[in-house]
Amino acid sequence: MFSVYLEKNGIEGVYKFPWKISIVAFMANPATLKGAEVKETFEFISNDPFFDVIEIHPLSDELWEVVDPIVKKTGVEVAYGAQPLVLMEKKNPSSLNENERKEAVEAIKRVVDLAAKRGVKKVAFCSGPDPGLDKRKQATEALIASLKEITEYAKEKGIYIILETFDRNWDKKQLIGPISEAVEVAKAVREEYDNFGLMWDLSHGPMLGEKPQDLYIAKDYLAHVHIGCTKKTAEGLKDWHPGFYRPGAINGIEEVKDFIAFLADIGYKGAVGFEVKPEEGQYWPEVVQAAKGVLYTAYVKYLLER
Repeated sequence: MFSVYLEKNGIEGVYKFPWKISIVAFMANPATLKGAEVKETFEFISNDPFFDVIEIHPLSDELWEVVDPIVKKTGVEVAYGAQPLVLMEKKNPSSLNENERKEAVEAIKRVVDLAAKRGVKKVAFCSGPDPGLDKRKQATEALIASLKEITEYAKEKGIYIILETFDRNWDKKQLIGPISEAVEVAKAVREEYDNFGLMWDLSHGPMLGEKPQDLYIAKDYLAHVHIGCTKKTAEGLKDWHPGFYRPGAINGIEEVKDFIAFLADIGYKGAVGFEVKPEEGQYWPEVVQAAKGVLYTAYVKYLLER
């Protein structure tokens, strides 16, 4: 977390950034997904006072033993991102094949077990792929069933479950999806369980045709947010999370400033997380430092303009 010193209308002040700041470590340094450079990544992030939370995929017991002393020494919070379980390992919690759906539920429950054992309080993941308009309603019902089962299981262990929205038409092509549909899913789950919320990513906004103002309908369900960029390519928009200022990167200081204004307006209480990824030839801390600069500058502009 950081603070900004500025003078406005002849009055000097120090303004603390109002939310915890996190970063998706397995995106910032993709080597961690293969079990490499995990210790170095945790040391780099946790020793930077800018960051309060590290989002990481569920680590093996061997790797957790390596980073656990770092977590305890620095006090950094850890949250689990199980999106790779769905996107890379193809576990589908919205599958219309009941055996596949149950397999995904059990896989995510195992992540919940790991989180509970290690003192991690939040687990995030996403829906499976969009099956098309004809089967979308049934897939959504399957997703709600999976979420209720997972959330009930997690509640007993003190774990909060978060569903992230993704694009439906461009790159990942997931079921959820537009924020209006995500809210309906959240309403259905929240009818029974209060340890559930939604995540929205500024990176996905251009691919969904959504801006922060479209999230007013989700303000009571918004549990976590990410900031980053969509990649504009000759083949269309890609969910590649390039660093800020990179060629083709959509989103910058103005978009982040507007997002900050929206979050302040709705009284948002969660964390603000970076999701940025180095491109070929980039040293991964470079994209982290660029993102920090964007957030700092956007916050200054927000304070000066409000």
